[in-house]
This record gives sequence, C-alpha cells and structure tokens, in this order.
Amino acid sequence: MDIAIRRARRDDCGHLLEMVKGLALYEKAPQEVTVTLEEFTDSGFGTDPVWTAFVAEVDGRLEGFALYYVRFSTWKGCRMYLEDFYVNESLRGNGVGTLLFERILQEAREKKFNGISWQVLDWNEPAINFYKKYNARFEGEWINVSLSSDQLSECLVTPPLHD
Repeated sequence: MDIAIRRARRDDCGHLLEMVKGLALYEKAPQEVTVTLEEFTDSGFGTDPVWTAFVAEVDGRLEGFALYYVRFSTWKGCRMYLEDFYVNESLRGNGVGTLLFERILQEAREKKFNGISWQVLDWNEPAINFYKKYNARFEGEWINVSLSSDQLSECLVTPPLHD
C-alpha cells in the first residue's frame, strides 16, 4: 500500500463530506449530518476558514481524514480540538489511522498548542484502545451539552442585548 498524509484541499471537500457521513453512520447517527457541501467547503476554504484537515491517500484514493479547529481554553490557552478522525472501515488496522493521528500530534507541536481535546463514544472500544496507546486521559466527569440551530432560534433573550 502506498499511503500519503497531506493537508486537505478545497477539491477534497466532496469526498471528505462523504467520509463524515460514513463516520456518522458508524456512530449510529446518520441523520445528524445536516451541513451542506457549500457550507462545509466555505468553512474550510472560504474567506474565514474555521477548520483544517489532513487526509490519508491510499493508492491515490482518499481513505481517511482528521479534521480539527483551534479551541481556546481560559484555563489552558490555545488547544487543538480534533473534531473528526476517521479511516474507512476496509483499511482500519493497516497503520493509516496511526499515520493520520501522528500527523495531528505533529501539527499540535508545530503550532505550539497547549494540548489536544476530542471525544470518543463510550462504546467505541477500538477507538478507545487506539487512544490508550498514546496515554490519552479519559475525562468521564464532563457532560456534553449542546443547542441545535432550531433550539437557538427558540431561545428568548430579554431584554435584547447589545454590545
């Protein structure tokens, strides 16, 4: 196998979004992917990009990716948030994920981030075991909290706030 890890390019976005959908299917939540290709592409390669990604090309085909953005912690400073890390199922266990993850580690060191944060589902034993090889700390005391765009539009702020 010829494996190359490189930065994602604008023309990768369609395939990246397909892999995002593959990840959502693996995580048993395919209905949760609602981002359009246009928004996805603009968010990574538009005038104000918010994410960066690395892709794994195996024999010339995109087979995995690691997508991150910068997160600021008032306690720790600038940190990398690894939003998605995925390798197509047929290639798992062949070192592709290791190369991608180690490229993410290299990026975090090069950019002098104060650490990396990410989430893993509690039932995803292969991923948990993979991260344990890197001595990752698992923080069980935190609870994920979110508001969808529909919920945001329903939130009332009284009186209106102004900057």
